[in-house]
Amino acid sequence: MTPVVQSFFHASTNTWSHLVSDPATRAALIVDPVLDFDPASGRVSSESAAALLAAAASANLALGWILETHAHADHLSAADWIKRRLGAQDTAPRIGIGAGIVAVQRHFREVFGLTDFAADGTPFDRLFADGERIALGSLEVEVIATPGHTSDGVSYRIGDAVFVGDTLFAPQGGTGRCDFPGADAATQYRSIRRLYALPETTRVFLCHDYPAAGAEAQSQTTIAAEKAGNVQLNAATTEADYIAFRSQRDAKLPVPRLLYPSLQVNIRAGRLPPADAGGRVFLRLPLVSDDA
Repeated sequence: MTPVVQSFFHASTNTWSHLVSDPATRAALIVDPVLDFDPASGRVSSESAAALLAAAASANLALGWILETHAHADHLSAADWIKRRLGAQDTAPRIGIGAGIVAVQRHFREVFGLTDFAADGTPFDRLFADGERIALGSLEVEVIATPGHTSDGVSYRIGDAVFVGDTLFAPQGGTGRCDFPGADAATQYRSIRRLYALPETTRVFLCHDYPAAGAEAQSQTTIAAEKAGNVQLNAATTEADYIAFRSQRDAKLPVPRLLYPSLQVNIRAGRLPPADAGGRVFLRLPLVSDDA
């Protein structure tokens, strides 16, 4: 019941992506892949995603799934690029995310004025409900709904490992913010308590880490370490204290640098917006005026 996990750090967005495989069958999946994007130039590239595929090919792994923990607001997903890259194979990987993505799509359809966007869960291949299970070779992937940071948040438990998205950071980093549309600190508290009920030896694989200067980014921790030392929500933290802390902290946090580019792409499962008649692709930037 022990999957093999290779973790890849995307330094410009402090994001961890994970290549997960069953050593018995070489079946594999990817969690939270990143598409490279430079907002200053508008350049989109695939070096980071290609490194994941190179590692999979080197180990002769068969990729069956690309799993998103939520619609990220701080990096563009490479899910669609990976699926298209492997589309010539008999079985291209499927893209999965929590069923709450529909509410996220509907909200941001209005934000971006996407009148031609269905907001019905497409273009994801599978929307997961809490408790669903899928196979990874001889292993099983259990979907655990962990909303709070976003309304579509899920964690994926595979054997002795769980992939938690932005619900938890490393103990010194605390937990994900709860001020996005559909987010809620009380809901996140309960989601984290669900994770804390897992065996304490469970390996916790992170989606982000923000190390201090000179320190290495941390890709994983354990349930025991989180319960003992998470600086924002440990085993003794009450729900009231957590809600008060998050409310005060989130009010001071800046808007994520790639919020608007990320969500326009990520609600589409990593697809870029449709090209115009000239083949050009544009991202929208909703403006907010402080003028009366």
